[in-house]
Amino acid sequence: MEKFSYEENGYNRKEVNDFIGEVIKETEAIITRVKKQNSEIEMLKQKLKHYENLEEILKSAVKQAEETNNNMKKIAQEESEMIINDAKNNASRIVNEALLRADKIEHNSDLIEKNMRTLKRKLKSLAEEQMAMVEEIEILELDPK
Repeated sequence: MEKFSYEENGYNRKEVNDFIGEVIKETEAIITRVKKQNSEIEMLKQKLKHYENLEEILKSAVKQAEETNNNMKKIAQEESEMIINDAKNNASRIVNEALLRADKIEHNSDLIEKNMRTLKRKLKSLAEEQMAMVEEIEILELDPK
């Protein structure tokens, strides 16, 4: 605290007024600084609220991305299982069709062999009959009647 000099009617007015002027200036400077700091505090609070909102949005986005990723994995797993099952079913169908065709071909082959044997017997029999006819013709031609 400052000491003032005395005059007849009390303290020196100029010193007191100068002191009061300094106190007012300092008080105004403090008030200005406090207002500025309060303004900065409000701005920082708003920024903090904005960043907290962004954080919530990012957390939500990450959670949604994880859920989407899990759903996509599940869908991909289901689709791959469906593809594998379809492939197995198609493979079984193709094998069964091939076995049926093989049986049909084998049956046709057996029929062809049987028909070939029958045809050979008939041709052999026909050839023997023709040979017998040729022999008869030779005998007739040789026989001068």
